[in-house]
Amino acid sequence: SKDLKGAMEILIEQKRQKLSTVEKLDEHMDFASQLIFAQNRGDLTAENVNQCVLEMMIAAPDTLSVTLFFMLILIAEHPTVEQEMMREIETVVGKQELQS
Repeated sequence: SKDLKGAMEILIEQKRQKLSTVEKLDEHMDFASQLIFAQNRGDLTAENVNQCVLEMMIAAPDTLSVTLFFMLILIAEHPTVEQEMMREIETVVGKQELQS
């Protein structure tokens, strides 16, 4: 837990440094950036920012796997949608081999 917290602090500091050097902020405005700016304004503490980023990192794989599972079930239950998706993939990718 202590190692993970330390790793989050390092990542946030790297993000903070990157934000301080970019020319166009709007290209780098993601949720982590918004949290950092909220801390700079005094709306959040460093601990708040660390906790939010940590929760995003931990929760994402869980919610992503559940979402993908249900998406695959829905596709399997709706073969016409699956066919439309395959046609679109073939239109975009063509004869190239699919990659993950």
